[in-house]
Amino acid sequence: MRVLFFTLLLSFLLGAYALPQDAPTAPGPGENQQVPRSDRNAEAEESSSRDTKIDITPPKDDAKNHPNSASAMEAVEEQPSADGVQEFRPWNPMKALKDIEVGDFYYKRKNYRAALDRYKEALYYKNNDAVATFRVAQCQEKLGSTAEARTNFEAYLRILPEGPFALDAQKAIDRLSGAPDGLSGKKN
Repeated sequence: MRVLFFTLLLSFLLGAYALPQDAPTAPGPGENQQVPRSDRNAEAEESSSRDTKIDITPPKDDAKNHPNSASAMEAVEEQPSADGVQEFRPWNPMKALKDIEVGDFYYKRKNYRAALDRYKEALYYKNNDAVATFRVAQCQEKLGSTAEARTNFEAYLRILPEGPFALDAQKAIDRLSGAPDGLSGKKN
């Protein structure tokens, strides 16, 4: 009886050892199949529908129909790329609004450097924001950067020529230019 038991055990172990050494069988339906590398490269160029390849070229008259679209592709100044790759800036008007609010807090406490940083951050998240541009100019004027302040006051007037700070911006431009108030040609 013991001999029979050991014989069965030995045959079972040898049979189990021999199974993994058999040749692999072809995968059945629903099983994962390996795709040759050349087929994978061709597959990457196709759309997910496998009917057609994706065409990502712009329309022929795209530049004519959208002449100012290049401004959306501003390069990030803080991290310029050596190979000329341009990146989109993040657009987050709520973050910009919060940065303006915090900048106003610093401005009221006469911490113009901190206020300037927050207003510039607001412009990073919402380019051409009129209020942030005006406030950047005010901070620059307080910090003694008159040329930059004048440039930003002018930028505000380009964004909102009849805006709520237009008169103040024009007066500041006149003051920074050395011209007396009211002689710049703008109506008060």
